[in-house]
Amino acid sequence: MKISQLELFKVPPRWLFLKITTDDGLAGWGEPIVEGRADTVAAAVTELGCYLEGRDPNQIEDIWQVLYRGGFYRGGPVLMSAIAGIDQALWDLKGKRYGLSIHQLLGGIVRERMQVYSWIGGDQPAEVASAAKEKQSQGYKAVKMNACAELHYIDSPAKLDEVVQRVGSVRESGGKDFGIAVDFHGRIHRGLAKTLVNELDPFRLMFIEEPVLPEHPEALVEVARHTTTPIALGERLYSRWDFKRVLALGVVDIIQPDVSHAGGISETYKICTMAEAYDTAVALHCPLGPITLAASLQLDGCIPNAFIQEQSLGIHYNIGAESSDYLIDPTVFKYTDGYVGIPRGAGLGIEINEAAVREAAKTGHRWKNPVWRNQDGTVAEW
Repeated sequence: MKISQLELFKVPPRWLFLKITTDDGLAGWGEPIVEGRADTVAAAVTELGCYLEGRDPNQIEDIWQVLYRGGFYRGGPVLMSAIAGIDQALWDLKGKRYGLSIHQLLGGIVRERMQVYSWIGGDQPAEVASAAKEKQSQGYKAVKMNACAELHYIDSPAKLDEVVQRVGSVRESGGKDFGIAVDFHGRIHRGLAKTLVNELDPFRLMFIEEPVLPEHPEALVEVARHTTTPIALGERLYSRWDFKRVLALGVVDIIQPDVSHAGGISETYKICTMAEAYDTAVALHCPLGPITLAASLQLDGCIPNAFIQEQSLGIHYNIGAESSDYLIDPTVFKYTDGYVGIPRGAGLGIEINEAAVREAAKTGHRWKNPVWRNQDGTVAEW
């Protein structure tokens, strides 16, 4: 049993899928992607392929170590996302080989189902109260929204007032027990973030995400002094070493590693276990495709400190395709009362519709995130 082939498929709306096949015909799937940099990650996967040729796919940890350490330069979104997709596919292969779900291979299930939340409001949020009410009527018990559009380092009080008013409208619409997460998306700099987190405290949010950019840990500590709301971050951290520094600060309450960015199932599992030692919750990042969601749910199934899962159904990025378009049986992700069952099938627990993937790859995509500018013409954080 040896790895014989790697195939990449760039499919709408903005995803990249990887199929790894062994010499006896078994295949596993992964999703190596950096949103907006699909071709770059595809090149990295292809380059790493030389380390996989003829390898026993069961040797997942050794392969991971070779991919991470073997090139001397390591880490970062492109290399770790390339490793992530390969790692997912190897776990999928191993589960299929032995007829076990990945969560069973990692020690067994700790929960039957996982709470999920839905996105509202888009990149430049508006009319969020009615959107929240609609999601609530569909059974969701929690939503996430972007706080704002572009903001300068120091900006007008009116823009902050708009954020507070929007969040207040969602709280009023959803009621006191409705979960609300507000994603600052790294758009808000320290000077304004301190004010805004304090003004949002009365709404008792589920969490505030990326209140400042993750490269400013000293600012994160300062912002945390101005709020009692749980602080979440992690989608732009890529290894246990990145998370070690953040956890040591003692101000992050929820980490959000992405199983397609943070080195795959192997590395994300280690990150989440490390977070448990810091009494920190997990809400895996996943605005991506069906393979990333399946891998996330496999981890949710065996990680006790996971509490809610992001998912991309109906997200504003999904133009032209949804996760269900690439699955033989989309009901594996059936949401009931705001929860989804942990997939119990072998490997990732999903069956990819390969014919649909190959057809969609003929179209591909050229997705890029927008470039925003402030009123004075300077580039703003998206």
